[in-house]
Amino acid sequence: MRAFFVPSILIFDDISNSLLKIFTMKRLSILIISILFFSLQGACKPSNKNNKEIETIAQKEQSPVQTESINGLKKAYFASGCFWCVEAIYESVIGVKDAISGYSGGTVDNPTYQNHKDHAEAVEVIYDPELISYSQLVDVYFGSQNITQINGQGPDRGTSYRSIIFYQNEDEKKIIDDKISQLNKELEGEKVAAHVLPFQKFWKAEQYHQNYERNNPGNPYIQNVSIPRLNKFKKKHPELLKEKQNH
Repeated sequence: MRAFFVPSILIFDDISNSLLKIFTMKRLSILIISILFFSLQGACKPSNKNNKEIETIAQKEQSPVQTESINGLKKAYFASGCFWCVEAIYESVIGVKDAISGYSGGTVDNPTYQNHKDHAEAVEVIYDPELISYSQLVDVYFGSQNITQINGQGPDRGTSYRSIIFYQNEDEKKIIDDKISQLNKELEGEKVAAHVLPFQKFWKAEQYHQNYERNNPGNPYIQNVSIPRLNKFKKKHPELLKEKQNH
């Protein structure tokens, strides 16, 4: 019996050592792959230089266009990824009477969904300043996005989805600049990706884009991107929500 027992232990030890080596190599491989992934992710992060250059030129050469108040209601303009998402977020906010999907920030006249070139998907927010301030609308903007993502939000990538806050006067610009400055301090190294442009013109998008989230609740994009983004915002800022909510 002993003659067979000792070799069994030796064989068991050999197997254990082999398994330990395989396990160690596997963990090492995973670690190396993880390091490479995050290194490449950082290396491949898009540059915001071009957007900032455009911002600098626009702020220097363009005067902001001030929209008129109608029946006490004001307008504000924001771009933050897909306009379906942004429209739904602002329509959930107290004091907001309407949010309209469209295009802004570019130079092409009469942009369309198929051809809006240098415009970004944007939203016109019609609001009651007696119920919500412009400063709070800017809080909604930053509170409902990944503030460091360049040229996109979530799965939507490209300049059409870049983040822009449009100001119509110097008071609005100061509110935006102060909030960005504070956020940059909190980020400790990273920077807010949104660029700040003087408002020029807003082009309303095609009718089928309006109230898209509300009219197409079963759409896979709405289910998997728009609604989760909306609910994340609602959880973060319950104090800014209208009483009746569908999600």
